[in-house]
Amino acid sequence: MCTPTSSPFVADTRKSRLHAGFHAWLHALLGAAAGLLPLAVAVPAAAVAPAHWPGSVRTGLVLVLWAVLCAAAGRPYFARYASVRLANHLLGTALPVPGRPAAAAEADARPHHRLRTGAWLVLHALLGGVSVVVSGFLLMAAVALPAVWLKGGDRITVFLPVGVAGGASGLWTLPAGALLLVLACSAGKGTAALFRRLAAPLLGQLPAERLAALEGQVRVLAQRNRLAQELHDSIGHTLTASTIQAAVAKELMDTDPAAARRALTGLEGASRAAMDDLDHVLGILREGRAPTSPPFSLADLHALVDRVRGTGTDVEADITGDLAGVPATVSREAYRIAQEGLTNALRHGAVTGGRSAPVGLRVVATAAWLEVEVANRIAGPSAHSLAGRTRRRKGQGVTGIAERVHLLRGEVSAGPDASGTGWLLAVRIPLRSTP
Repeated sequence: MCTPTSSPFVADTRKSRLHAGFHAWLHALLGAAAGLLPLAVAVPAAAVAPAHWPGSVRTGLVLVLWAVLCAAAGRPYFARYASVRLANHLLGTALPVPGRPAAAAEADARPHHRLRTGAWLVLHALLGGVSVVVSGFLLMAAVALPAVWLKGGDRITVFLPVGVAGGASGLWTLPAGALLLVLACSAGKGTAALFRRLAAPLLGQLPAERLAALEGQVRVLAQRNRLAQELHDSIGHTLTASTIQAAVAKELMDTDPAAARRALTGLEGASRAAMDDLDHVLGILREGRAPTSPPFSLADLHALVDRVRGTGTDVEADITGDLAGVPATVSREAYRIAQEGLTNALRHGAVTGGRSAPVGLRVVATAAWLEVEVANRIAGPSAHSLAGRTRRRKGQGVTGIAERVHLLRGEVSAGPDASGTGWLLAVRIPLRSTP
């Protein structure tokens, strides 16, 4: 059984306290060192003052010049960045590392940053210098008193002249030295605690910065959600088409090798397209960069139809209008909508005589609207039963299509057709702003 003194937890706690104390003293030392350069400039500058000025005025002038120089050092962006990083590392604060202010808030945020950073640098140098001087003096006194007693006694000055006798009468120097050592450590900890209280108001974020950070997080989440939806659409379509093509190739391997080879070729092409799309999305997520040009658009619609036909499904495509004139965002989303609609048709479409029922795809681009329709027959349960299941699904399939369309201010309907044996997906997206 471990005793309290041999417990690893106690050892780690003591070690962490020593680290915290050393870091606090190091933070004060760095502040004192940073204040030496402005002091080296302020003293010669004050020396040119008129000779008849009293010493107190000269001293005040030195302090004013020193404070102005320290505050001026807070104007660069790097001064604030370094101060926050230093406080987080040595004082244990959790201040947000400052980023460049957003364009809209930059004009308001920067002057306040300069004033607050300048005040922090002045206090860091002043309090750090006082802490280092006091702690150093107490440490020297804590060592000097026992040292003089060990040498047989003498008279030294510690705040006041003190006579230290040798022998047993000088044993008081040991507890006095220990007390001075505790005071030296307490001075460093007290200064660190004061710095922690000042860090939030002087180095913390302004409301404009917090708003910009939240807006950045919202943009990242929206981008990730959109990429996840694109990945779901692309991979879901490819897996569905690949499964059907593999089944077709297996059925025709002996009776129609040429058709089987065509199915396997289509399977290879669909897999390569999915890998390209997967690399595109994962690269964006891994590097945290914004997506560049969309990988697929309405210009790729004919290739999509050919891949679906490669599964053995007859696609009756009616694509008209100027697809190249459709805005890039709408073109990308419309491609994904058509892809998801065809994927659902492959999953739930009826099979007659070993072949999937034909799927109808209609895409019409006019000056004002883009219309996308996917129609197919339903296998197994009725279309009304499928509609009930679809309403219970969230975040995928028809729900994902509806989210895309609503973001584009369009209209969407998905459900049984007039006969009740088929499924019709109809989407209308405006191509120009309505007054």
